[in-house]
Amino acid sequence: MFILNEIWTFFATYILQQAPYMVGFLTLLGYCLMGKKWYDTLAGTLKAIIGMLILNAGSGGLVGNFRPILVGLKERFNLTACVIDPYYGQNAVTAGVEEVFGKGFSQVMTLLLIAFIVNIILVRFNKITKCRTLFTTGHVQVQQAATAYWLIMFALPALRSNDLYLMIVMSVILGAYWAVGSNLTVKPMQELTDGAGFAIAHQQMFGIRFGYWLAGVLFGDRGGKREVKKVGDLEMPGFFSIFNENMVCTAILMTFFFSIIMVVIGKPFFVGKGIIKESMNFGFYCLNTSLQFAVYLAILQLGVRTFVTELTASFQGIADKLLPSSIPGVDCAVCYGFGDSNAVTFGFLAGLFGQITAILILIFSGSPTIIICGFVPVFFDNATIGLVANEKGGLKACLIIPFISGLIQVFGAALIAGWVGLANYGGYLGMFDWDTVWPAFTWVMHYAGYIGVAIVVVVLLAIPQIEYLMDPKGYFLITEDYEAYKAHIAEKKGK
Repeated sequence: MFILNEIWTFFATYILQQAPYMVGFLTLLGYCLMGKKWYDTLAGTLKAIIGMLILNAGSGGLVGNFRPILVGLKERFNLTACVIDPYYGQNAVTAGVEEVFGKGFSQVMTLLLIAFIVNIILVRFNKITKCRTLFTTGHVQVQQAATAYWLIMFALPALRSNDLYLMIVMSVILGAYWAVGSNLTVKPMQELTDGAGFAIAHQQMFGIRFGYWLAGVLFGDRGGKREVKKVGDLEMPGFFSIFNENMVCTAILMTFFFSIIMVVIGKPFFVGKGIIKESMNFGFYCLNTSLQFAVYLAILQLGVRTFVTELTASFQGIADKLLPSSIPGVDCAVCYGFGDSNAVTFGFLAGLFGQITAILILIFSGSPTIIICGFVPVFFDNATIGLVANEKGGLKACLIIPFISGLIQVFGAALIAGWVGLANYGGYLGMFDWDTVWPAFTWVMHYAGYIGVAIVVVVLLAIPQIEYLMDPKGYFLITEDYEAYKAHIAEKKGK
């Protein structure tokens, strides 16, 4: 028993919670189930792990590059505020959960495990549940388990005295959210990637489907009756054509935008924090810091290309043997290697302007909770939604929908973080689903008690059923044979 416990502890700590090694484990399992030769299995597993590590290096670089600017904005304008960022949110729960609820943060890991099992069960019986995606992004699961732990204890105070019931309620809701939310991204991702065979398992899954739907309704081609001009179709005269190159476009826009912010913050702040030396040229520092965004975005896209082929190919073995008709749910950054890469930058900037607009409204309206934008929500939410919106509705959708998302992120986070008390600890997860769907869950459970829990679970599990009824023939075909699915859609349109 001791040995089994040690094995499980190792797996839970170093595999389940570490996205690169979780992806590597799934790749290894898939190739083993497919009967691949050992050297092909080893090579594929290593490529999957290394690709995810490269992706994490790009993502981490983007976050680390932006965080000093965030701190500068906060300190320069003397704002006591709540930072919307998954890591700030996790730290806020860690700091406050024992003080407010008398609970230990270690229970969050138990919640994560049981919720993941619920996700597996829902996918295993997908012919009944209609859930086709397994949530594989472990670091996101940790962040979400932490915030869900706080929200559900706030909404249902009676559960605080019964750990067993607490874990059951939380794991069912969170596991269903993982299965249903990632399942909602299947259609947008398969269309964006032309059947690459993955879904998104992140913090804005409902937001992706919302952006996909809204782009189609407001800006789509309506069966060929409307011309849709995408970001890649922009014809820029003269030197403006340089914006057609993703790396150059990102570098120019980031340099323009972030140089202004850093100049407003001022050189003394960066010197005082030990970020730069007094003798260093501040203009050069602003330029170099801004250009790093383009560097890390290129690294991120390299990581995607390195591992996504291995994961999707190997997952076929898992789907065939263990989870039929399913595909993996992966980090949202994976989709940045598809579609129009400049839409990533446009979506990010539109979302950022939306967040800044909302923050100014909060400040001038005297809101008791002031939000400081975090790079993870403003980039990864809005870049992803912008990419999907551009594919479905073109340039207008890519600019307008992420802007709306930015507004929602700030206003939603201010409402929920102030209400549940997380703002007092300086952070909230703050990404799209956690500013919309989860506040709604919390409100329903808080005012309807256990009936509210039932309502939340029923609504979640009804979503894939409704989606299935809209296209029974194509629903599983889209994950099993995408070429056949496209022929099916063409036939439907022909009729």
